[in-house]
Amino acid sequence: MAVPWEEYFRLALQENLSTKLPEQAEHYFPPVLRLLEKRQELADADQALQAQKQVYHTKMAALKQRWEQLEQKERELKGSFFSFDKFFQDSEARRNRALLRAAEELNQAGRREAEALRLRAQLEELRREHERLQRRLQRLEPCARLLEQALELLPGFQDVPELVARFDCLVETQAALRLRERKRLAQQEAVRARLQRLRDTWPEELLAQGQRRKQLQERLEAARERTLQWESKWIQIQNTAAEKTLLLGRSRMAVLNLFQLVCQHQGQPPALDTEDTEGQLEQVKLFMQDLSAMLAGLCQTEPAAPAS
Repeated sequence: MAVPWEEYFRLALQENLSTKLPEQAEHYFPPVLRLLEKRQELADADQALQAQKQVYHTKMAALKQRWEQLEQKERELKGSFFSFDKFFQDSEARRNRALLRAAEELNQAGRREAEALRLRAQLEELRREHERLQRRLQRLEPCARLLEQALELLPGFQDVPELVARFDCLVETQAALRLRERKRLAQQEAVRARLQRLRDTWPEELLAQGQRRKQLQERLEAARERTLQWESKWIQIQNTAAEKTLLLGRSRMAVLNLFQLVCQHQGQPPALDTEDTEGQLEQVKLFMQDLSAMLAGLCQTEPAAPAS
């Protein structure tokens, strides 16, 4: 950190005075001389301070210039660093792009190589297929000549493909007929086997059907007996129900007559429905209880009257 120039001059003056005061203490001078000497010392000190101030200003100017140069260099270094950083980033980007292009080219080369291998394999397969067809053509060449000769003998066909198509149709028809014949034979064999099984199992089946018919007949007879029993029970139940119904009707008529007699005795019209048998019985019961109470009261009063 730079020291201010006033502080620098003050420190220098103190240093000069501290070095000269011990020398002045050895000899005594008059005040005037001492004053002159002091003025001279102050003038010398002032000259020395001016010289030091000039040196300080020179040094400060040099330091300022040096500082400006350093700042300029710093700016240049910053610019250079920024340029280098940008150049490094550009170089890294170009390197990455180059790596990507190299990887893509490598992948494309691998795909091209795989495609080339596939095409070579396909070409080899086609070559083998061509050789196989060529061998088959050589084997079928006598057949082709035979077909041409047959075409000459058969004027109904125009060319060899028509003859071959007719032959293929006949072969398919023959295969279909053979298949139908095999199915018919299989069905016939199945029918024969079934007929033989029926012939073998017919006596046992007939015996089993007879036993089953006998069991069903027995069950039918048992069912008829149970039916007759239930019919007789039903007739008995109907008769009993008729008797109960008749008895119930008579009872209701009797209760209705008693209720009407009670109402006549009380001198009141019937207040209940003719079908309300329970209510009528309740009214008759109440009337009989009242009548019994009255008779009991009369029985008690009659012995007392003769006694009196």
